Amino acid sequence: MKVLRILSTAVLLLFASSAGWAAEDTPEQIPGTTRVTAEDVVALVGKFDDLVIIDARTKKDNSAGFIEGAISLPDTETTPASLAAHIPTKTTPVLFYCNGVKCGRSVTSCQMALAEGYSNVYWFRGGWGEWTAKGMPVAH
Repeated sequence: MKVLRILSTAVLLLFASSAGWAAEDTPEQIPGTTRVTAEDVVALVGKFDDLVIIDARTKKDNSAGFIEGAISLPDTETTPASLAAHIPTKTTPVLFYCNGVKCGRSVTSCQMALAEGYSNVYWFRGGWGEWTAKGMPVAH
């Protein structure tokens, strides 16, 4: 069973990486996640002391700024082991974001987390684009 899960995860990552995630491919919703806005992210930070925020963008994108407290974990480096290293339990609230609605990196990361059994997954679809457009605080 574990081998099957690892193989299905690898296939998912391979497909997502090769697909290029055009804007029309980025879904409105990801079943199993709660989609949030920038304001919702702020509320989640206030609500959950143990919220883990994952920045699924590339290291280069992350170096230009990120949401305070976010962990840089590009989708291409997201594995069952890297998720387990950053998220203490399968029920810990975790939020994924990337560059925004035309970027599929956070989609890939959310799907990986769901496939691994994480059950409290939030998806910030608007991502970095929405965050900065709304003048939210930026860390460097």
